[in-house]
Amino acid sequence: MVEEKEGSGPSNPAGGRSPQLQEPLGHVKKNKQQVSEGFTIKAMMKNTVVEIETLDYHSYLPIFFHGLCETTFPHEFFARQGIHDMLEHGGNKILPVIPQLIIPIKNALNLRNRQIICITLKVLQHLVASADMVGRALVPYYRQILPILSIFKNMNDDISQGLLFLFLMDCSVNSGDGIEYSQQKRENIGDLIQETLEAFERCGGENAFINIKYMIPTYQSCILN
Repeated sequence: MVEEKEGSGPSNPAGGRSPQLQEPLGHVKKNKQQVSEGFTIKAMMKNTVVEIETLDYHSYLPIFFHGLCETTFPHEFFARQGIHDMLEHGGNKILPVIPQLIIPIKNALNLRNRQIICITLKVLQHLVASADMVGRALVPYYRQILPILSIFKNMNDDISQGLLFLFLMDCSVNSGDGIEYSQQKRENIGDLIQETLEAFERCGGENAFINIKYMIPTYQSCILN
């Protein structure tokens, strides 16, 4: 019989490996999330929450709006996504930046590119609904924003002139199967213009309709009807 030496521990299992301590049942390791500002290296790390609300809206929002003129991937994607994310979370930070957004909006519309116009119209609809008073703040700038919309709206009303104009501006024409396709993607310029003007009227206050009517005489109020 072999006596165990005093102080010696229990014998190791076969293979000479020490037993591993098991974690209690129900114990789950959780990865801690870290908060980061946008457009930083830290923001690209895993388990990082980006607080869009902390961004400098005076700097970043106009930059994204200038990106409305982009047509190549990934630049056009980043511009659109950046705009919608900032409008979604901006709150009262959006209103003071409105004067800085007018020139990039006007530049995008003046390109008379169908894709860019459709994207810009959707952005305008989001903009006027993004925060209180934003729609009213845009009313003084209708003379800069609405002329191109007036041209395309009239073009949509007069199909013969519209076809010629679209051809000259290298824009797609809504005819045949193209009507269904454009409607599915919300790329029918005439419909988007009507939606945008109605959003302007609803969010622009008591002076919105008369100012829209001055720039686009064919527009009919969506509130009075």
